[in-house]
Amino acid sequence: MRFVAIAAALALVAGSAFAQEGAPNDAQIAHIVVTANQVDIDAGKLAESKATNPEVKKFGELMVKDHTAVNKQATELAKKLGVKPEDNATSRSLAQGGRDNLAHLRELKKGPEFDKAYVDHEVAYHQAVIDAVDKTLIPSAKNAELKDLLVKTRPAFVAHLDHAKMLQAKLGK
Repeated sequence: MRFVAIAAALALVAGSAFAQEGAPNDAQIAHIVVTANQVDIDAGKLAESKATNPEVKKFGELMVKDHTAVNKQATELAKKLGVKPEDNATSRSLAQGGRDNLAHLRELKKGPEFDKAYVDHEVAYHQAVIDAVDKTLIPSAKNAELKDLLVKTRPAFVAHLDHAKMLQAKLGK
């Protein structure tokens, strides 16, 4: 339950940061994308080493692989466009939430408690990221290639959410 609260808080902080700062520019969006993916890469790496359920461990491996690929695409696109990702309140909030999540996960023993906590967070986190992509990032992106990258990667986030929900059901809410 703690992970759901963390993800919900991230979504609220991100929303309020946008309300205070206005819509993010492309450089800020690039930083948000890279940060959001890195948060999930870090959690996935921990799941690779700490999960005991084979399906949860495999899901962690998938998160590392897929989010690393998206970060590579985002970084290459930013370089191609001459856009330097710009730190902002939302990316800082995401990074802090990621650190908080890792700290909590590290406190848990290997086994069902860790597996469930990791998967619960993945459900909440992917939903929050999809909401941010739909409501803020895609509508705010000015560069067509950046917007296209967001649109093209969105189905992967939805697939991750669906996969995490399936695991959550198997592990028992």
